[in-house]
Amino acid sequence: MTSESKGKAIKITLKRSVIGRRQSQVDTVKALGLRRIGDSREVNDNPALRGMIRTVQHLLEVEE
Repeated sequence: MTSESKGKAIKITLKRSVIGRRQSQVDTVKALGLRRIGDSREVNDNPALRGMIRTVQHLLEVEE
């Protein structure tokens, strides 16, 4: 598949800091490709990423 795969894209933005969060949440935010508050990324919609987003949903803004 190419980088533009078929399916929906989700835009995620880090809205809250990871300071003071559990290490697993910090690792999840890093795995999503977000580094600092205000960073955005467009990712392909799939069950694995949905689970990662759900884990840190209180730190993110999600646009479908």
